[in-house]
Amino acid sequence: MEKEQIKPFIAARVAQELKDGDVVNLGIGLPTLVPNYLNPAVKIILQSENGIIDAGPKPSPETAEPYYVTDAGGKPSSVALGGSFIDSNVSFTLMRGGHLDATVLGALQVDQEGNLANWIIPGKKVPGMGGAMDLVVGAKKVIVAMEHTQGGAPKILKKATLPLTATKCVTHIMTEMCVFEVTPSGLVMTEINPEFTEDDVRKATEADFTVSSSLKKISVQI
Repeated sequence: MEKEQIKPFIAARVAQELKDGDVVNLGIGLPTLVPNYLNPAVKIILQSENGIIDAGPKPSPETAEPYYVTDAGGKPSSVALGGSFIDSNVSFTLMRGGHLDATVLGALQVDQEGNLANWIIPGKKVPGMGGAMDLVVGAKKVIVAMEHTQGGAPKILKKATLPLTATKCVTHIMTEMCVFEVTPSGLVMTEINPEFTEDDVRKATEADFTVSSSLKKISVQI
């Protein structure tokens, strides 16, 4: 798979997971590509943890004003017609209270128990955890969208070694190679990119996993 196809491929597969009417929080980076690949018939409500309900599309440089609306990552954003602004107390109440159908985040590491590490590498300066801790314990579905490896090293591990964002919170892992569901008995590969084999996935994954008896091929358009 060509490098420039990886992120769009993952975002397109994540988009298939979202249903019409879902209230969804998208993390910074790769997850922000997901709306580009939604079926036109699917209307999701994007929640931004800094206080937007029904965030709109990212404005172009020509339409971005100096700037009144930003997303949680500080990038220019907008509000869809009928959307609204709320304060942080209400925003985090929504996140913690189980009102989000899904959150989509990147990760530094995920392990076979569904533990997530996505906020710090010790010794490196970071701006802070943000709302990730609240999102992953409050959303009904926690989708990790990330490249399968980092510099050739597995990111899906038997046991995460970096400081955790939360424990046993991840429900799905979606990469350019496959889709894993996190179950009480471990990871189950439910879909695979036809460009790869099961052996390819095992070589790139430290974690143990089983293969679904109804394994499907990932089919997306990018």
